[in-house]
Amino acid sequence: MNDTRRPAPRYARVLSIAGSDSGGGAGIQADLKTIAALGCYGMTAITAITVQNTVGVRAIQALPPELLAQQIDAVAEDIGVDAVKIGMLHDVPVVRTVAAALRRHRFARVVLDPVMVATSGDKLIHPDTMAVLIAELFPLATLVTPNLDEAGWLIGRPIRGAEELEAAARELLALGARAVLLKGGHLAGPELTDLLLAPPAAPRRWTDRRIDTRNTHGTGCTLSSAIACGLALGLPLADAVDAARTYVRGALAAGAEVLTGQGHGPLNHGFAPRPTQLFDARKPSS
Repeated sequence: MNDTRRPAPRYARVLSIAGSDSGGGAGIQADLKTIAALGCYGMTAITAITVQNTVGVRAIQALPPELLAQQIDAVAEDIGVDAVKIGMLHDVPVVRTVAAALRRHRFARVVLDPVMVATSGDKLIHPDTMAVLIAELFPLATLVTPNLDEAGWLIGRPIRGAEELEAAARELLALGARAVLLKGGHLAGPELTDLLLAPPAAPRRWTDRRIDTRNTHGTGCTLSSAIACGLALGLPLADAVDAARTYVRGALAAGAEVLTGQGHGPLNHGFAPRPTQLFDARKPSS
């Protein structure tokens, strides 16, 4: 007898590979809030535990690489993954573990946020990790999303103005990145410019008025997770970036005046939550 039942629906599945932020504003915690708010199903593979709040980072404890690999495998082998967001990778063994997992599971949509420093200014990565991250992960990522400080460290020179964004992004492509979103939030002045370079498409720029707030902790984590959600939901890369920027600006504006802690507070991730999206179970995963 033929089974005529329709396949059960499923969620758009986003895996965050990142560090835990005990203050809840960045890292895994920000990623899960973002993924849920954008109607996707979030899963995690924790790379490190940080002891931090809105003022600063007090300690970092990396998890064993074997445990990290097992987290990724457990999720991929059972639930499946439509898109991956990668955040804090504290040391060389962790970078290599993640790269091996990406190759092992052949994830097709990967957003790499090369987290190197917290909003407070505390460094989150060992200096010798940068070269391995470039060599191992840049070629595997659909998109790399550095801020200006991170991009400056990656290319070995500071980026001082919006007119330098495209040249810097091309240098990052020369290092092996397939596409780069260079975030200009650290530029001086009342406006900020982001640039997406994703060959063969022409460069795309977004310029917006700066939102006046001290609550910027986790902005980069939130943006990269939101882009991963867009990709998981089937958006082309530029559209995923555009939608993610719109969400982040809304979350910044909604949380601009909220007092959370004594330092840089979080965004308001839940300012406009969307229903969880459902797909036909036959839709292929990454």
